[in-house]
Amino acid sequence: MATPDSKFQIPLEKMRVDKFLWSVRLFKTRADAADACRAGRVLVGEIALKASRELKVGEVVSIRKMPALFSYRIIELVGNRQPAKNVHLYIEDVTPSAEREKLEMMAMQSDGKRERGAGRPNKHERRELDEWLGV
Repeated sequence: MATPDSKFQIPLEKMRVDKFLWSVRLFKTRADAADACRAGRVLVGEIALKASRELKVGEVVSIRKMPALFSYRIIELVGNRQPAKNVHLYIEDVTPSAEREKLEMMAMQSDGKRERGAGRPNKHERRELDEWLGV
């Protein structure tokens, strides 16, 4: 017996890179995924991909989002955008822990950033910031 969602799932053998990255929610829009491909931030191995390249099940796609390089293994290809709760059915995160540590280190370095909602600095705070930064 078919499940309610099975009529919408078409088994795929190949799929465009930009469409897949959008459908598993690694990018907000398909255009963003295509732009990342054009900029050379989407890789398979050491090779930068074009948006039109077709992906296959089992390939490991890496996405360079500064400062880290995130890697995902394709479990299954999907024809349309998926809810966030289903993404784990289609990709497996294989990002090394060293890359995650880079991201944590960047978050810890606040470089004079203000807390969210704190507003713009006033004149006194701005002078302190400039003095601290050596400007």
